[in-house]
Formats: sequence, structure tokens, C-alpha cells
Amino acid sequence: MERVTESDSNYTNLEQMPVTQLLHSINKEDKTVPLAIEKAIPQLEKLVAITAEKMKAGGRLFYIGAGTSGRLGIVDASECPPTYGVPFDLVIGIIAGGDGAIRKAVEFAEDDTKQAWIDLQQYAINDKDVLVGIAASGSTPYVIGGLQMANQHNIVTGCIVCNSGSPVAAVAKYPVVVVVGPEFVTGSTRMKAGTAQKLVLNMLSTTVMIQLGRVKGNKMVDMQLSNNKLIDRGTKMIMQATGIHEALAAQLLEEHGSVRKAVDFYLIGK
Repeated sequence: MERVTESDSNYTNLEQMPVTQLLHSINKEDKTVPLAIEKAIPQLEKLVAITAEKMKAGGRLFYIGAGTSGRLGIVDASECPPTYGVPFDLVIGIIAGGDGAIRKAVEFAEDDTKQAWIDLQQYAINDKDVLVGIAASGSTPYVIGGLQMANQHNIVTGCIVCNSGSPVAAVAKYPVVVVVGPEFVTGSTRMKAGTAQKLVLNMLSTTVMIQLGRVKGNKMVDMQLSNNKLIDRGTKMIMQATGIHEALAAQLLEEHGSVRKAVDFYLIGK
């Protein structure tokens, strides 16, 4: 398999470039990422559809990955509860090497083909769930092993990779392949590949949450009110939805604990 993610950068003598040229060159490369994702939207649509179907029936969404890919999965999973008010164990991110690897790389953790399935057993993953492997290279043994075992247990599998013809994509039933080309710094897949994975994860989880009814209009009506900024946002959302003044909106939000409940109470009460 040819790994375009490992191929030589289109730029050289980086250490001799002025800062302005470095920044403009990185930005030029980054602009190609959304165009690469656009080509993969038909694949992503299939993954979104099956994920929403499974989650509507009571399933969960799991992400597995190593290094940057694993961290991105954890970020996406951890942001779903505050954004959409879903249980913390509905979307779960797992990284090779355990939670300690979020901050500090764990040597050779990604090379263990058996560990992902062991890690998933802690959550009693089953055939109601969906497992998405995230791997820029598309060849991470940790991810391949996890997907293979999930397939054997009739669990829906998907992936997000950045090389064509990869082993990960071959194993996943719903592969999403986003080929972003060589990195600005050769092989530094936290750059364009990482950006592509982040954008695809945004698209996947956001679209699924909308399908699950967690957005009304264009508002996060089930968001957790975990700080003053969000309380203020929630108050304004209630005012916009009902036409009431700020003091009453704030009171209703405090009493009911969510924008959705406050709006529903007021409109039904009328």
C-alpha cells in the first residue's frame, strides 16, 4: 500500500522560509482539506445513516484510535454530552495506551492487535453498537484488530482514514476515505490528516445528533448549562422561541434545567 500521508512534502528547506511564507504555505495546504472531504461525503452519508439507525434503536457510538487519531475521537465523544445533553456513555472514545496516552505518547501501544477489543470489553460493546476506527495511515494494528473482532461479533464497523487502499478501510464495513495528500512537514499527520479527521467527526456526530432530535431549528436545546456563558445563551434561546422577556426566560431556564423543557412548558402553559 502506498501511503500518501508518508510521502515527501511539496515544500522543502522549511527552516529557511520566513514566517510569513511558512504560515501562508500551511494555510494553502489546509484549504485542500474540505475539498478532499467533499469527495468522501457519499461514504460518510452511509456511515451516518447506519449510525443514526443503530442509536435510535438504543445503540452507542464508539471511536478507537492511536495518537492524534485517538485523541480526536475522545474530543468528539467528550463534547457530545455538554452540546446535546446526551448521557456520557452514549458516545465513547478509546485511545491506544489508555487515558494516559491522551497527554503523553505510550510507546508501541498502537502495535497491539488484541488490545482494542480488550478495551472495548470494559463497555460491554455489542451488536446494537457502532464502532468507528480512526487512523490517518489506515494501517494501525490496534484499530485493525478492534474492527476485525467487532465484525466477528456482528457489530457495525466504520472508519476514517487518509490513504487509499488501506487495511483499515478494507476491514471496515462503512469506510470513509479522505485523501489529503502529503503533509507540509513530511509525515506529520496531525496536520492535514488530523484536520480532515476532526472535520469528518464533526460532520458525523453533528448529523447523527440532529437525526436523534437533539437540535431544534438550529439550536442546541438540550445543551448542559455548565457555565454562565451557556446559561446566557440558553436564556436568549428561550426569549427567541417564545417572545418573553429576559427575566422570565432566565427564571424558566433555572426552574426547568434545559432550553427544551423551558420552552415546552411555556408554550404548553399558554
